[in-house]
Amino acid sequence: MSKTTFAKTPPVFFQRLREVTEAYFTENNLRKTGDGRLYWKTAILMTALVGLYTVLVFFTPENGWLSLGLCTLLGLVMASIGFNVMHDGAHGSYSRRNWVNEMMGHSLNMLGGSVHYWKAKHNVNHHTFTNIEGMDEDIDIKFFMRVHKGQPKHWFHRFQHIYGLLLYGLTYLLWITVNDMQKYFTGKIGEKTKLKPLSLKEHFIFWGSKVGYFTVFVVLPMFFAGVVPTLIGYGVMVFVTGIVISVVFQLAHVVEDTDFVPGSTDPQHVESEWAVHQVATTVNFATHNKVWNWLFGGLNFQVEHHLFPRISHVHYPALNKRLIEVCAEFNITYREFPSLRSALLSHLRHLRQVGVA
Repeated sequence: MSKTTFAKTPPVFFQRLREVTEAYFTENNLRKTGDGRLYWKTAILMTALVGLYTVLVFFTPENGWLSLGLCTLLGLVMASIGFNVMHDGAHGSYSRRNWVNEMMGHSLNMLGGSVHYWKAKHNVNHHTFTNIEGMDEDIDIKFFMRVHKGQPKHWFHRFQHIYGLLLYGLTYLLWITVNDMQKYFTGKIGEKTKLKPLSLKEHFIFWGSKVGYFTVFVVLPMFFAGVVPTLIGYGVMVFVTGIVISVVFQLAHVVEDTDFVPGSTDPQHVESEWAVHQVATTVNFATHNKVWNWLFGGLNFQVEHHLFPRISHVHYPALNKRLIEVCAEFNITYREFPSLRSALLSHLRHLRQVGVA
């Protein structure tokens, strides 16, 4: 991995954040992991997944529009499982039992991905080197899109605020096919991060889950519902999953006034301490909307999540006010959009500005 460093000054800001966070759990006698709220949500989402799949494949509605609506809902459910179940599990915050976290993290494999590569890409690179070019693969959509001024510019980027959302709809399918295969065969994430070789068990899990996923979601539906209905339904499902996942993550980091590090030097040095960098590159949105909180697994509380990824998302609303107060103490800007709509508009304005800059 290429050497990227942060300021060597004492991390007084992060120490203060940890202090108020620990106080919350001590005062309320709570564990940092998930609780009944998360477990009930898991049961509801998994039941919805199985129920929708059963209806679409084995009791396919004669009304095509109804089927498309159910495929849309299935895509949303799959994204929500990723946000709530897989995400907490992969971060080790779902449960205090490691085997439970591993099982929940592997729900990503059930949905076509690879939790092994996700942990390296997301837990390590994205969370440590947020918005740093060459290290954070989440901002690497070149050459199709330009998300900051340090990336190459092409003439069509002036329209990226128009075609961007449609492109996001393709990301999930590309992720579980092209991107995962690229990591598998090159042994690299992004431009600079080399991966450790997979063990025999990890090779088996990777290929077994890929075959299992496409058997369940493509081959079996073709047999029971027909080839053309399956291709259309599967296309709708993965498009919805892709656009929901992409929009939620983009609204957290690729909006107006967030910081980017262009990655023009190697090794790279970030002038601020790690926690300050996280706040400068991350934004919350719609934190008072209970529907989005439930569906997005607390990922609209991205500042809290980036500072404390091993705390379950069910605790983020309670930590929100405390962390805002600490940022005010240190005169550090804490960014939060009041609604999903305002964050989305800021994202589109940012894409437009960067596309012509």
